[in-house]
Amino acid sequence: MKISLIQAILIGVVYYLGINGTPWLSLVGTHGWMRPLVNGTVVGLILGDPVQGCIIGAAINLPYLAFISAGGTVAMDPALAGTLGTALAMAANVEPSVATTLAVPLGLLGTLVWVAHMTVDITFVHMADKAAEEGNIDRINWLHIVPPQLFLLLITVVPVAAAAYLGADAVEGVVDALGGKPLAVLSAIGGILPALGIAMNLRAMNGKGTLLFFILGFMLAVYSGLPAVPIAIFAIVIGYVFTELYLKDKNGGMA
Repeated sequence: MKISLIQAILIGVVYYLGINGTPWLSLVGTHGWMRPLVNGTVVGLILGDPVQGCIIGAAINLPYLAFISAGGTVAMDPALAGTLGTALAMAANVEPSVATTLAVPLGLLGTLVWVAHMTVDITFVHMADKAAEEGNIDRINWLHIVPPQLFLLLITVVPVAAAAYLGADAVEGVVDALGGKPLAVLSAIGGILPALGIAMNLRAMNGKGTLLFFILGFMLAVYSGLPAVPIAIFAIVIGYVFTELYLKDKNGGMA
């Protein structure tokens, strides 16, 4: 698959909207948009195959199931893994397991974008401090949004668009060169990586009463024969009822 320049730029914009520090999707959830399942589907839509983008994005999403960004620390960047990983995987026409192997290193490289963003933004903070001393509220608001977002737009859209446009052929050539046993090894590694995200989630759920809900959902999914959607609706209802009862108990009978 050949990625056009316009498609590459749009993929860069998808990454910009999903990275930490963009305010534009805060009402609908930036942390949802940064998930590879979501941005991979959008990338697939841009490349003309949203279903394949969703499948590849879902595979890439698994290692990042338990990802959180706490205290300004970003150990990995699922948004870059999802957007550029899905784009390059679709361009090279590889299996989702291989796409995961390609995407995880991209997620690690994304930390460089975050460090550059935070480092340069310190300059705007000092400028805002000076504006505060002068009582210039309009300049503080401007410094808070416009320069940081312009810089973030530059360091996200440009490199991702260039990588998607120029790197697609290179990745396809590498994949062709690795045909056979090397590609089978990459597929095996990509199949193992999702276990990391699942294991991290299981560890996080190993709290009092939490693991019980996971076991209940697992048993329903395996033995009830119900599709995922009604099981998810049951989970929402059970979670709501449990939360209401738990909060009432914790607050002395007041929700």
